[in-house]
Amino acid sequence: MPIVTSIAEQPPLGTPVAAAEREIKARGYWESIFIRFRRDRVAVGGAIFIVALVFAAFVLAPIFKHILGHGPNDIFADGVQNSKPVGPWTWIDSSPYPGAVGNFPKQLLPLGADGSLGRDMFLRLLYGAQTSLEVAVFATLLTVSIGVVMGLMAGYFRGAVDTIVSRLTEMVMVFPSLLFIIALSVTAGDTLNAITFGGVLAPGVFTLTLILAIFGWFYPARIIRGVVLSLREKEFVEAARMTGASDWRIMRSHLLPHVVAPIIVYSTLLVATNIILEAGLSFLGLGIQQPTASWGNLMSVAPDFYLLQPWIMVWPGLMILCTTLAFNLLGDGLRDAFDPRSTL
Repeated sequence: MPIVTSIAEQPPLGTPVAAAEREIKARGYWESIFIRFRRDRVAVGGAIFIVALVFAAFVLAPIFKHILGHGPNDIFADGVQNSKPVGPWTWIDSSPYPGAVGNFPKQLLPLGADGSLGRDMFLRLLYGAQTSLEVAVFATLLTVSIGVVMGLMAGYFRGAVDTIVSRLTEMVMVFPSLLFIIALSVTAGDTLNAITFGGVLAPGVFTLTLILAIFGWFYPARIIRGVVLSLREKEFVEAARMTGASDWRIMRSHLLPHVVAPIIVYSTLLVATNIILEAGLSFLGLGIQQPTASWGNLMSVAPDFYLLQPWIMVWPGLMILCTTLAFNLLGDGLRDAFDPRSTL
């Protein structure tokens, strides 16, 4: 369209204007959230790191395994030299034990060996990322699912239901979870660790997912309960009651969409928390067991070599730090995008 430089050049009244020029499109709810989130470059950077980590752990890890010619659990005698694991970017013989006879090809350990068994730290970091992310994500999904159901019921029905749910959350909060985890590991640990759903999950993931969900659902339940308590008195809920909608329909169709924002924000923060919990339990020997790799049990062998080869502690610790930081930055960005007026 030509530029109008004076009033005389303006088109006369009644002249049709192109539809694309006169159309004003209102931004939708999710479009506005995406625009606000995109402006937060720190949060976008956290999201990019998470996507790259997931791609490296689940797509690139098998490719690197094929390129390097060995797996994350393969043991190399030459991976330990002079009583210490070899350092980064070391070529070693692939003999499985000292003095083995045969023509063994050279193997590259890009980040060195992981400990006394001489396994590839690089591959174990990538496959450990698979395990840690599986635990964190599935535990978060189960935790939030239980918490949302309990919080919706307590906040909407109130009365006896609210009392029962509140007392139950208080019992879970004060329950000695570490003692329960130790007892469960001793009595039924092997049975639960064998549940992998046809190899989809790594051994031990189901056990940790179940434990973290059992002792973590109370916090999202309290958050959702508080939100629902304020929403149940709103006019749209009263209008739904007047039209004859059942309680379950009101909770499903009218209240649940309004708690999506806090659910999404809290879920991203909970994933970071579960990564740290998995690392802590595996470090104590109560989580993912060897030879399955996870960031926690990679850290568990580091104290034996922190003076000889400190890199063993640095690699998994750095991955835990960067991943939890990325999820926290993503959560903060999503919180600001959903509620730009929030100052918390």
